[in-house]
Amino acid sequence: MSVSKPFTVIIPARLASTRLPNKPLADIGGKPMIVRTAERAALSGAAQVIVATDHADILAACARHGIAARLTRADHPSGTDRIAEVAAALGLATDAVVVNVQGDEPMIEPELIAATAAQISGEVPMATAAHAIDSAADAFNPNVVKVVLNQAGRALYFSRATIPWHRDGFAPPFAPPRQDLPAAYVPLRHIGLYAYSNGFLQTYPTLAVSPLEQIEALEQLRVLWHGYPIAVHIAPAAPAVGVDTPEDLERVRRFFSAL
Repeated sequence: MSVSKPFTVIIPARLASTRLPNKPLADIGGKPMIVRTAERAALSGAAQVIVATDHADILAACARHGIAARLTRADHPSGTDRIAEVAAALGLATDAVVVNVQGDEPMIEPELIAATAAQISGEVPMATAAHAIDSAADAFNPNVVKVVLNQAGRALYFSRATIPWHRDGFAPPFAPPRQDLPAAYVPLRHIGLYAYSNGFLQTYPTLAVSPLEQIEALEQLRVLWHGYPIAVHIAPAAPAVGVDTPEDLERVRRFFSAL
């Protein structure tokens, strides 16, 4: 697998989790979840994969399985800030590409990581991914983040609302989300995977929080608010769901036990 230039995957991993205590260390077929995620990320063709963590237990678990990891400050407000610390410590070049893979994605597609990394260029310092939504239930679900693109494939806006709004297709007697989507209407669901140039990754923590970000509770809106473009790779299908709940964890365990 190849991309236009080498890239580094950095996986932020906090031990604390409200819904699933000690989530990064949850056992999946004899290995911690964070190790499973790092192993999947390594299949993307990344030049290196490093876990960025706030806890010595995660550091030790990675060491036992031969996964590179670095201990970070514990007070980072987001995973993006955490990986920025590690990227700076690594001394990566300003134009180096860094991919932020969430630590609870043990089934992430390696091809998706590589394709998102390939979107970074001198003109576009940040990239993410999306896929087509095919159900009204998802289109109207505020927990499903939507994105609208311009003709160059760059993000115009991200929202929990149904965007773009199909004025005629959603006119009465349409009753969402109980009906099919209008014909030829294909909204896009945002996938929480990000790539950056290292220069922009170091700039991001210095950007002021935007009012749009606060209203929507979507961190990526800070980037658009400050005028930086975000390229969006369109995946051919929805990716495997990450682990947020005990039910998700059991599903992933069944997947690995069947391998």
